[in-house]
Amino acid sequence: MTTAKAEKHADQSLSDSIGIDTGEHASVIIETSQDLPERFGLLSLIGVGLLIGTVWPASGGSIQVAIFNGGPPGVLYEFLAVSIFYLPVTASLAELASAMPSSAGVYHWASVTPGKRYGRMIGFFAGWWNYLAWVFGAASMAFIWSNTIIQLYALKHPDYTTKTVHVFAIYITSTWLACLLVCFFSRAMPYLNKFGIYWLLGGFAVTILVLAIMPGRDGRPDHASSTFVWTEWHAELGYPPTVVFLTGMLNGAYSVGCPAAVSHLAEEIPAPRRNVPIAMAFQMVTGFITGFSYLIVLMYSINDYDALFTSQFPIAEIYLQGTGSPNGAICLLIVMQVCIGLSMVGLYITSGRALWALSRDGATPFQSVLSVVNVKYEMPLNSTVASAALVTIMGCIYVGSTTAFNAFVGSYVLMSSSSYIAAILPHLLTGRHNIQYGPFRLGKITGYLINTISSVYMICWFVIYCLPFSLPVTAETMNFACLIWGSLTIFLGTWWTWKGSKGYRGPVAETIPGERGR
Repeated sequence: MTTAKAEKHADQSLSDSIGIDTGEHASVIIETSQDLPERFGLLSLIGVGLLIGTVWPASGGSIQVAIFNGGPPGVLYEFLAVSIFYLPVTASLAELASAMPSSAGVYHWASVTPGKRYGRMIGFFAGWWNYLAWVFGAASMAFIWSNTIIQLYALKHPDYTTKTVHVFAIYITSTWLACLLVCFFSRAMPYLNKFGIYWLLGGFAVTILVLAIMPGRDGRPDHASSTFVWTEWHAELGYPPTVVFLTGMLNGAYSVGCPAAVSHLAEEIPAPRRNVPIAMAFQMVTGFITGFSYLIVLMYSINDYDALFTSQFPIAEIYLQGTGSPNGAICLLIVMQVCIGLSMVGLYITSGRALWALSRDGATPFQSVLSVVNVKYEMPLNSTVASAALVTIMGCIYVGSTTAFNAFVGSYVLMSSSSYIAAILPHLLTGRHNIQYGPFRLGKITGYLINTISSVYMICWFVIYCLPFSLPVTAETMNFACLIWGSLTIFLGTWWTWKGSKGYRGPVAETIPGERGR
């Protein structure tokens, strides 16, 4: 059934509200927009999720941090544990995505699940937390991209020493290249995402085969022992092993902690109530299989563990040890580099739409600018450019202080977790009664159980992820991510006290019979 719509006028709101017929003349209130064309299909939507998550390349790019939390066993078991916990989180979010498909994603869900009294305020904070998470994620991927370019050069120039200005120049160039691709080649994005699926999975297969086959051949050192990979715990952080393990799960959360990414394209695909949960499931399952398999092979490729801590680029060092050749390491880094570049493109697709959804409801400054959908390119160009501008500012912070930059990008998991909690916990506390469910529903008892596990996990680990990186605490080992989260949340609170009563309306909420995209 197609929803009847009034004729659009020039000053009409950017979004319309429609209902989904439940079969008994009831409807679930969702927000949708007719300004964005249905350009993405299920395969390209899955591509967006896989590329934004880009789990195995992100795991490799952040190995220089992860390896400190227990060595190879820590890397593997921490990734396994956090992946298991993110399964109920993903299921909880997929249920909400099926009930309320919207480009606003978590922002819209968190506006509905608490009920009318608190939904408007909670949704406001959730929307901004979620958007800031995407900005920090884009900044971190640009940083990994920049460092990988430097690594490619350093493998052929061993005497090279990393310079901040070199990283910054590549960071800025890659940021705006990714942004401009999203803005001016929007019609090509579905095809690029489909290509990305094949590159990501093909690159994974090539990397696995090379690192599995080459060690021990033609005089190269053999693979590491299974004892080294699975049982030899290495950690000198001052914490007991249990605390090291719990805090180390942050590294896995960085790789797998964006299950709601595809929700921001719900208004640009057919049958979003069915396709968004499917894409989320594919993203998580594929991400876990490829990420865990990659990390296993990567750990077996280490033959000189101490060299990782003296190398400027641990992932390049592992590739070098595994292949026994700078050229071999360069080829594997290029495979990973393309995946990271595609992930940056996906992040601008997502962050631009997240900011656009906030702005069309009056939650942002410069609403008349950021809420515009460019007619020529049929995408939210202004909000995408604004997101790239914020990532550029992050790069300037890196030039001034790497500690401050790391604090911002390190708060990515805190920001995303906060937004997920804001949607899932009220859903649980209100008895799961404030939405009408879509095709994907967890069931009464199962739903309570999965929502409870999700909420407890994210709340407990939110606190754990705020612990200092090591003991004793110094300015270098202090975890400033919690300070960034707290400061930005206070700022948002200040913004809410003014904007909440002056222009912010929250997601449109009207009950109109009809159905969209089963």
